[in-house]
Amino acid sequence: MGFQNAALSDLTQRAYADPHLGAGRRLLEAGHISSLQFFYAKQRLNVWDASFTDVLIANDWITETQALKALAAELQTEVIDLGQAPPDPRLKHYLRPEICLKHAVVPWIETPGQLILATSRPEKFERLRPHLPANCRLPKMVLAKERDIKHVVAQMHVAALTQACETRVEKELSCRGWAQKLWLRLAWVATFFMALSAVFQLAPEASISALVLLTMGFLAIGIAMKCIALVASRQAKPALVKQVRKRSSRLPKISVLVPLFKETEIAGALFRRLCALTYPRALLDVVLVLEEKDPLTQETLARTTLPNWMRVVTVPEGSGLTTKPRAMNYALDFCRGDIIGIWDAEDAPDPRQLETIAAHFANAAPDVACVQGVLDYYNPNTNWISRCFTLEYSMWFRIILRGMARIGVPIPLGGTTLFMRRDVLECIGRWDAHNVTEDADLGIRLARFGYRTELSLTVTQEEATCRFRPWIRQRSRWLKGYMITYLVHMKRPGLLLQSLGLSRFIGLNVILLAAFMQFLLAPVLWCFWFLAFGLSEPLGLADLSPHIIGASMVALGAATLIDFTIASLSMRGQNRRSLIPWVIGFVIYFPMATIAAYKALFELIFLPFFWDKTTHGQTTEGQTAAFSAVST
Repeated sequence: MGFQNAALSDLTQRAYADPHLGAGRRLLEAGHISSLQFFYAKQRLNVWDASFTDVLIANDWITETQALKALAAELQTEVIDLGQAPPDPRLKHYLRPEICLKHAVVPWIETPGQLILATSRPEKFERLRPHLPANCRLPKMVLAKERDIKHVVAQMHVAALTQACETRVEKELSCRGWAQKLWLRLAWVATFFMALSAVFQLAPEASISALVLLTMGFLAIGIAMKCIALVASRQAKPALVKQVRKRSSRLPKISVLVPLFKETEIAGALFRRLCALTYPRALLDVVLVLEEKDPLTQETLARTTLPNWMRVVTVPEGSGLTTKPRAMNYALDFCRGDIIGIWDAEDAPDPRQLETIAAHFANAAPDVACVQGVLDYYNPNTNWISRCFTLEYSMWFRIILRGMARIGVPIPLGGTTLFMRRDVLECIGRWDAHNVTEDADLGIRLARFGYRTELSLTVTQEEATCRFRPWIRQRSRWLKGYMITYLVHMKRPGLLLQSLGLSRFIGLNVILLAAFMQFLLAPVLWCFWFLAFGLSEPLGLADLSPHIIGASMVALGAATLIDFTIASLSMRGQNRRSLIPWVIGFVIYFPMATIAAYKALFELIFLPFFWDKTTHGQTTEGQTAAFSAVST
């Protein structure tokens, strides 16, 4: 028995060293690969975080079956078919499902005195030891296909994985408890409106003056934020532009999640855009995330032959919640990469985007856990809404977010072109499955845990929502998510202040609170426009002090001018100067957001988890456009 344990230990050490190179030699000797292919793959090991057989498979020089047979011969074990010989379900307690998925391993069978694990990554076999029960003896390995392993793990642990994807974030930092508190929200709303009515009845003039001052206060905060961001964004370029990637670091594996739900219109264009990526296929892991109750998208993808670096993960039904963050929580366990990215269904990323992201992380400080790219649109000229949308996003990502990030303010992330270190993402609890703007919440939570987000120059283009009703629905979801995120994190302001520090605490309030309060209070500003043109308005602002009226008119004019200026400046270098005159459209465009804000407020009270999905592929560009280099 001692000899057997020594032999197993020796086998494990050989597996840990690198069995793939030995398997490559066997493939070469058997004539399955050429000498040129062998030395190419071996040279890649110095610069890529990939195994020898990964490189061969990615280039379609061998199949996974050939690789497993060669590995089995090298390790003196066997290859099994989990479809024909499924694992013993009684053994599932030996390893947690997230460990099984992350390391591509499953407890297979147990013989007298010996546990046998099926794996597709023998080089990581030794890392499983800390995750096994203390009384478990040194296990033995057999090999199986990775997709088969993950499929049987998903089936064996479906209940645990489904529950976990909805409750990853600790309850204190999640909004999931809101479902049981409708009566409390209604009580707060009723109390607020009763108190407000009483105040206006008792002191109407003072109340109107206070309302105007509150509105102008938030307007002034918004003006200050944009001016500070403009100055900060024009400072020296980030270190990424000045440095080159450290030569000692290898290109990492990157997994990109692409959540899809009823996306039959966009599937073909999405596939073409992803195939344009230039990142090494051995390091690329694109995960198309589908819902179990979405047969249309499943049928659409079933008609497409996916390359070996692109695969589908189907999220099982759970409590009835169907949100993007829930789906991503589930799919994260199936990812292979150390960097996790997100793209939306309609996205057209820069083909070299992943190289840029890898270089950014290689040069970033240890506390940089997230890199946010620039979002842009490939259909700016569809109509006036798409033109204004393009201008708004340009000023938001190229100036405001960039400036806020440089001065250290926690920023609400965009839901796409977002790349994170996997270890940090898992440490902070992943995404809040119940938050309809999981990206904004994640950005704040990263800051609370002591991590930073940096902005990258890389660009992803997507389809601008350019019809009135879809635009209102999309914007109301974003604003509702901002409200939810703010309320969740301000639930214990003292603790938030302690975790962020004073300057970042103030910055968070400015960037989140001001974002939706300006839209909710915008009708007060509209009354000043009526007053400026000599028209009657419902608040009776003409009775206010001339000083208040004058200061308010100046602030309103300054805010409009600053928006025009920042939007115009953000167009530099994009070869889109024809859009600049359309800044005048903001006068009509931003009032649309007020409609969305009140819709969001209603849903915050009655439907906090309702996901008002944006339909993609509604324009010609949405179905045909590829990435255009005009956005640099």
